[in-house]
Amino acid sequence: MILFEKKSIKYFDAWLIILVVIVFGFGLIVLGSALEISSQESLDRVYIKQIFGFLSGLVLMLIVAFFRYEFMKELYIVFYAVNLVLLAAVLAIGTGNGVSRWIEIGPVQFQPSEFAKILIIIFLAKLMDKYQAKINDFSFLIIVATMVFLPTALIMLQPDLSTSIVLIVILASALFVSGLNPKYIGTAVIIALPILAFVIWDAYQIEPIFLKGYQAMRIQALFNPEQFADNEAYQTMKSIQAIGSGQLNGKGLYQGTISHSYLPEPQTDFIFAVLAEEFGFIGGASVIGLILLIIIRILWIAANAPDLFGKLLCTGVATLIGFQTFVNIGVTTGILPNTGIPLPFVSYGLSSLWANMLGIGLVINVGMMRNITTYSRR
Repeated sequence: MILFEKKSIKYFDAWLIILVVIVFGFGLIVLGSALEISSQESLDRVYIKQIFGFLSGLVLMLIVAFFRYEFMKELYIVFYAVNLVLLAAVLAIGTGNGVSRWIEIGPVQFQPSEFAKILIIIFLAKLMDKYQAKINDFSFLIIVATMVFLPTALIMLQPDLSTSIVLIVILASALFVSGLNPKYIGTAVIIALPILAFVIWDAYQIEPIFLKGYQAMRIQALFNPEQFADNEAYQTMKSIQAIGSGQLNGKGLYQGTISHSYLPEPQTDFIFAVLAEEFGFIGGASVIGLILLIIIRILWIAANAPDLFGKLLCTGVATLIGFQTFVNIGVTTGILPNTGIPLPFVSYGLSSLWANMLGIGLVINVGMMRNITTYSRR
């Protein structure tokens, strides 16, 4: 077939799927608990929607897993163009409470910025694979940065600063894995430090130059949470209280009082606080450990990828899952400013779930290609 090819089922990475299913199971249990008190929507309806999202995500994952490897490379420009069209459409016809982040097609509502992460991973993987010899040419780096800046800028206009940062981190990961000269990395760090200092300085100005008002307040709240305990730091401080109150074993399912009563929308950005309050340190550490195992498994497949394209697909997905996990838990524990990034496979939301499942499909595709390539060379 033109789009699909026969792959070795023997080397289908079932363990990776099992790990994802277990993490999703944790999320589903905690989701029911979070919505028991905090949401007006029918619990059964939400359960059905999330389970449907996971099952349909499995279908998408399998389609991507058996998609023709070489054909995927050939479509990288198409993926990039589709990405820009979807993100531009959000600004034109998107919906949301004060922001434009979702597109509605009949009964289905999806968030293009979530899929932008996967599409940019595929695009960068092919671009770096095709032009690896130019990876240390400054002019090439400018071109790559510009091409990533375009979707990043469209996402920032929604506005969605957190997802924009995710795309930048994916770009940095792709450049590093592709063999970027350490001098560029050092230069980037030297440039980034004063930029970071400027952003913090800007946050404390009466009229910030770059930051929006709420962004400035969130940065101030990170360093002075007590001063903003009634507004910008409120969610974070309640989240920390919820996590701490869970202690070692947790209060028990449906027994989380702080996360239910004081955290708005705990089923999304602050679902880790619900999990830690009800399942304690053991439950929270277990989920972190499972996600870490998923990342390690992905990196193992990356180390054995048939080419740079496959290696970059895997490391891109590992970066996506790892960075979002770090940011989500960092926000709930107060080490990062409050920002809306879901916890992979755990938080409520179909777009994020589908995007992560697509990423796992890419990884499985690379894993099976590695074995077929190995046998074909014998």
